[in-house]
Amino acid sequence: MNVPGIDAAHAILEDGAKRNPGPWVDHCRVAGAAARAIAGGHPALDGEVAYVLGLLHDIGRRSGGPGVADVRHILDGHAYLSELGFPDAAQICLTHSFPIKEVAAFATPWGELQPERHRVQEFLDGVEYSGYDRLIQLCDSLALPSGPVLLEKRLVDVALRHGFNAHTLAKWRAFLEIKQEFDAAVGGSIYAELEGVVENTFGVLKTTATTTPSALAEGVQPRRE
Repeated sequence: MNVPGIDAAHAILEDGAKRNPGPWVDHCRVAGAAARAIAGGHPALDGEVAYVLGLLHDIGRRSGGPGVADVRHILDGHAYLSELGFPDAAQICLTHSFPIKEVAAFATPWGELQPERHRVQEFLDGVEYSGYDRLIQLCDSLALPSGPVLLEKRLVDVALRHGFNAHTLAKWRAFLEIKQEFDAAVGGSIYAELEGVVENTFGVLKTTATTTPSALAEGVQPRRE
């Protein structure tokens, strides 16, 4: 796949963090670490590729900020990574938000971006999702900035911030189906691959130097107190 190397991906994310600091950066680190962990137990996916794709799936937020429509991040991320010459990573910037191929399912309105909305729908209609597309959809849906959590907690978190639309339940069902697919592929629950998921979901472990998103991204094991 045509994706940046790990060092380059780190540099791209750090540059984005300087341009637009925010919780999205740690969310990306957590998603990347989760993708690498799950891919490590998957017979057909590469952990390093999965890590890079998870790390950069929200890179379009580098140009975000107050007054910028949330949906812009998928468009800007696709454009940015395409410009850098990484079309496979650019695709993930679009597909990670659509476990169902319906642009109206995006969590917030498209507003005046109707031409872009039409182009994205055409793209989704014509693309066949790979295992990496599905993996990053999954990892995006279980990654809070503080660490990986049960899928349901993250879905509720998004709904509380952005509300429901006519496609929300269909999206939730799709996420749960993707989880079942990966459970089968890794031969058990994906949660067994994710360090700290119980602690982050239920708040039973204080955050230490080894449970930060940066530490998780580096593969450091959590220390229980």
